[in-house]
Amino acid sequence: MKTYHQIKQASLCLVSLFLVGCTLFSIPTEREKSTMGEITRYTPEIRNLPAPKDRIVVGVYKFRDQTGQYKAAENGASWSTAVPQGTTTILLKALEDSRWFKPIERENIGNLLNERQIIRSTRKEYSGKEDDGPSLPPLLFAGIILEGGVVSYDTNVMTGGVGARYFGLGASAQYRQDRITVYLRAVSTSTGEIVKTVYTSKTILSTSVNGNFFRFIDTERLLESDIGFTQNEPVHLAVTEAIEKAVMSLIVEGVQDKLWDNKLKDPNDFNAVIAAYNSEKKVNAERFAEGSAHAIQRPRNAIFGYGEAYQLKGDYTGSRTTFGGKIGYKRFLTDHLNAELNGGVVTMENTGILKRSGITSEFNLEYLMMPRYKFSPFIYAGAGMMMLPDDVRYKAQLGGGLEYLMSRSLAVRLMTQYDLGFTDDWDAMAQGSRNDHGVRVGVGLNLYFGNKKIKK
Repeated sequence: MKTYHQIKQASLCLVSLFLVGCTLFSIPTEREKSTMGEITRYTPEIRNLPAPKDRIVVGVYKFRDQTGQYKAAENGASWSTAVPQGTTTILLKALEDSRWFKPIERENIGNLLNERQIIRSTRKEYSGKEDDGPSLPPLLFAGIILEGGVVSYDTNVMTGGVGARYFGLGASAQYRQDRITVYLRAVSTSTGEIVKTVYTSKTILSTSVNGNFFRFIDTERLLESDIGFTQNEPVHLAVTEAIEKAVMSLIVEGVQDKLWDNKLKDPNDFNAVIAAYNSEKKVNAERFAEGSAHAIQRPRNAIFGYGEAYQLKGDYTGSRTTFGGKIGYKRFLTDHLNAELNGGVVTMENTGILKRSGITSEFNLEYLMMPRYKFSPFIYAGAGMMMLPDDVRYKAQLGGGLEYLMSRSLAVRLMTQYDLGFTDDWDAMAQGSRNDHGVRVGVGLNLYFGNKKIKK
């Protein structure tokens, strides 16, 4: 017995050291060299746009953070802004990368004019002449002024998590989504007309994964171990991506509306770009804001199938977990509410006493809590019957679970269901004051099809 306890303690120590070692393995231990700035997914796209005959001269005075949002702080107040304050510089870099615009200095125009005045004064002083000598070349003037800014920073647009713990061993994951919105408009300097306005948005994802383990080695000793990491999407990269998308939208929509006709080498060069852009706009039009850039709409109909683990809660002891399944059809009545009809097979078993199978048929009303999101909890309730070898038993059921939409038409589901029997003889024995019931846990697939237009 003593040897057993020693082996047990040694094993637990090894598990703890392994978890700690995994944690330390991912911690940066060396200083990293400075690198060139990261690019976003839209940087190659704007760099590879068809080049114009001549670049458009644009001036950007201020493209600033208009949100007034401060960073969230767990303890106390934070005076650091949530949005980078160099958004004008980010926009100028995006304009330069596009090769469609020739940005000129306007943000600090006072510094430029002062320097030109210094040049004139110095030339006059050292030339010994009354005139200023050779004049400076004239400044470029902008035909288009770009205005706008980061107009919105929404925090905790969507939060969630999942976790489990069993006999001292646990794990959990959490996530949070923020969202920024950028507006960009082009103004004609000759007429003051706003010739084009575009806006883009970008979600910012933060995730956290944690695991922990604890075990009582004896009555006075407790072994604990933790592992975890947190990953936050850099805000400046999210802002850069939103601004680059706005610049690309301004170019493509300007070509589409014939604002830049005199700058095009060949209008046919943009056919593929415009087609891809319009396709993206069509997909975007099917989304619903509701605080998420990933909001979608499920079709009205679905067929589904589950694989289930079932356990009878009856009068006998030694109930065993058996496996079965069900298939069915559902139709959405509103965005949140749907009606479903299903049929399946269950097996009730008690070790060495009972084993019988039955066919079930159920009707349920289901409430999908977040129909505009890929990830949504759901609850349902209804009535049904179970056809056993000797007779038909009636029941009610309620359950719930989680659904994740992997594509526009396919979703994976995790569910649990509680069957409430109306009689006490599911196991062919009536004893006690409680009716028999059953518990199910299952995983399955939903295949959506049909029209997406659902009444509110």
